[in-house]
Amino acid sequence: MATTRKPAAKKAPAKAKSPAEWAHDRLVAYIRQFEAELDAKQEIAMGFAGDETGVLRIEGLGYFDPDIITFYGRDEAGAKTQLIQHVTQLSVTLRAVPKEEEADTPRRIGFQLDAGWLGGDSGDGSVG
Repeated sequence: MATTRKPAAKKAPAKAKSPAEWAHDRLVAYIRQFEAELDAKQEIAMGFAGDETGVLRIEGLGYFDPDIITFYGRDEAGAKTQLIQHVTQLSVTLRAVPKEEEADTPRRIGFQLDAGWLGGDSGDGSVG
């Protein structure tokens, strides 16, 4: 008895990643690794190179194709802060800072950082 074969389904070509998406994915990996090495009294923050701005307690990370990376969080005074940076200017210093006193456990964002996540609980780029 002869069998009939169905033609192989054609796969859609893989979408090429933009420079921003590549940078985002790598930063997520670095953040996850950095957080894995923190103790229960520390959380992650980002220092600004060549700037007197201080540090940003990272709450989210996003990108805007083709070439923009965005960091969301709070500064040392607790003010909502956002850094928007072109991928060619990307220079990030990850820092371990003491967790905020009122928090029972340190904030960990690495598990929340999925490809395409824009920041904030709502996923719309806002951080509450």
